[in-house]
Amino acid sequence: MKLLENKTALITGASRGIGRAIATVFAQHGANIAFTYFSSEEKAKALEKELSASGIKAKGYKSNAASYEEAQELSKAVHQEFGSIDVLVNNAGQTKDNLLLRLSEEDWDAVIETNLKSIFNLSKPVSYIMLKQRKGSIINISSIVGMKGQAGQANYSASKAGIIGFTKSIADELGSRNIRSNAIAPGFIETDMTEELSEDLKTQFLAGIPLKRMGSAEEVANSALFLASDLSSYVNGQVLSVCGGLNR
Repeated sequence: MKLLENKTALITGASRGIGRAIATVFAQHGANIAFTYFSSEEKAKALEKELSASGIKAKGYKSNAASYEEAQELSKAVHQEFGSIDVLVNNAGQTKDNLLLRLSEEDWDAVIETNLKSIFNLSKPVSYIMLKQRKGSIINISSIVGMKGQAGQANYSASKAGIIGFTKSIADELGSRNIRSNAIAPGFIETDMTEELSEDLKTQFLAGIPLKRMGSAEEVANSALFLASDLSSYVNGQVLSVCGGLNR
């Protein structure tokens, strides 16, 4: 059973990690995929080819998530090319970790703009499209640190906490038009970013996780599939923690 057949999903930051996994799972369930990337055109072309092999339509768009103007153009281009946007996954993000006393204004602004402002940038124009369709699902990728904080990640934690507040607010605003807004809060997930952590730090994190292992990008993608599909038709304004029990 394909849960997203004949639907179009727009996924930001999909050239690697969680975004790529979401695009792959959505394509396997019949969704046409529009996705964004920031710099790696080679990876984007490879993903286009891989997704198209599932028998769906796929196209990558180079776009800076932090730019309001580029988000407007992106939503127009995707709508024109695909005819609808049924699911929006706001996944683009970055980290610039440091302790507060060493955190520069530039690194604070960069993370807030990419992780939080980008959610507003794209959700606004896409919501107009969904309002005309009278249906849609918006999925915002937050983080467990947006709920519990993390030393050395004040900027990242603040951006991810802001995503949760934004998600709940627009769930109230758009719910009456059959547009649902939910967030996913991944915990310690195996990605390029976590691979850079020292073994000591990994051991420290794993000690606090009841399942005693890291999660996979595919496990986050399966949660996104649930929220994108009609299986979650009465789920709105919620935060789904995919963290192995870390947030309990």
